[in-house]
Amino acid sequence: MGEILGVGVTHYPALVYADESMAALLKYFLRSPHILEQYKRPESWPEAMRREWGEDEGRSAAKRHREDLVTWFRRARREIDAFAPDFIVVWGDDQYENFQEDVIPAFCVMAYDAIEAKPPWAAEEFVRMLGPNVWGEPKEKTFPLTGHRAGAKFLATSLLEEGFDIAYAYKPLHHPLGHAFLNAVLYLDYDRHGFTYPLVPFQINSYGRRVIIQRAGLPNLAHLPTEEEFDPPSPSPRRCFELGAAAARALKRSPWRVALIASSGWSHAFLTEKHRWLYPDVAADRALYAALRIGDYEKWRNYPLAAVEDSGQQEVLNWCCLVGAMAELGRRPDESTLVESWIFNSNKCFAFFRP
Repeated sequence: MGEILGVGVTHYPALVYADESMAALLKYFLRSPHILEQYKRPESWPEAMRREWGEDEGRSAAKRHREDLVTWFRRARREIDAFAPDFIVVWGDDQYENFQEDVIPAFCVMAYDAIEAKPPWAAEEFVRMLGPNVWGEPKEKTFPLTGHRAGAKFLATSLLEEGFDIAYAYKPLHHPLGHAFLNAVLYLDYDRHGFTYPLVPFQINSYGRRVIIQRAGLPNLAHLPTEEEFDPPSPSPRRCFELGAAAARALKRSPWRVALIASSGWSHAFLTEKHRWLYPDVAADRALYAALRIGDYEKWRNYPLAAVEDSGQQEVLNWCCLVGAMAELGRRPDESTLVESWIFNSNKCFAFFRP
């Protein structure tokens, strides 16, 4: 019988770069001529946001934010090392990286043998915008990772047999590994001791209606999409929850020790139009987190997709898979935290569900 460890982390892109760049997205929207000046003034912001911005435009808060995130990533790495998985399944979103106009699967299991991952700072535009990476590693550096084709094929087969129309891939299409997967690895190895666990990336089309029209990125405030221009939706929270439960059932009867990881931020400011793209929906994230802590998984199962989109919580769909798996196993989180931020684009949750 297989053993399963559940872990929730973030893949927050700004953690790659120096603290001075952490508020870059907020500053980008503050410069936009398409947001009314009255909303850009700190006196119009929520009090907690003003405090975080402070007198130094968030520099002090960025240092604290990094310390919180790195502390929890180190805890997550200790959990994984203690469990010693045969392979790791990572539920993550593809942000117009590997999947583009030619195909957008709802779900895809990456049954790779090996992965030569290129880091985010390999792209010149990110270096120009955000500066060097915090490790001082060259743009030519690659991260050779091992896949686990047998485990991926077993998982895809089991899900297909349960009625889930799962896509699978033996090689990348447009990108070797999206940042939802790679950043999780980079941060779990923040201290660069090495990462040798085989990886099974499991893509969720979390960005749904914005994955092509918005390239799963920043909105074009000069021309916001109309209803006719939006793409088809993502899978629902319920479907992701059910998929996670089915994955847990399958892996429980497998011969392997498997870590199931959800990799995502929660509400994102750049997806939260009702807050004029300046800050995330903290209240909505707190409500989901409260349900997670007490094991109120019906709230997760029944969470409407409309609420996900309204609160900029698209990436929470990755967590719906993990929560569904843990519900199937009858587990509540042994440790967890919600790292809130009003000015650094997203709230981040960490959780550990031990066997």
